[in-house]
Amino acid sequence: MGKLLAAIFGLILLLVVGGGVYLATFDIPAPTQTVEKTLDDDRFPR
Repeated sequence: MGKLLAAIFGLILLLVVGGGVYLATFDIPAPTQTVEKTLDDDRFPR
């Protein structure tokens, strides 16, 4: 039972570390679509 828990814990740790390395090294592209939103004047205090 102890070896099974150690194997599961090691697998989870490996997945977390691997995911962190992937996110740190992967070049995520910036959004390229322009966003325009009209805000009403009554939303801002005078």
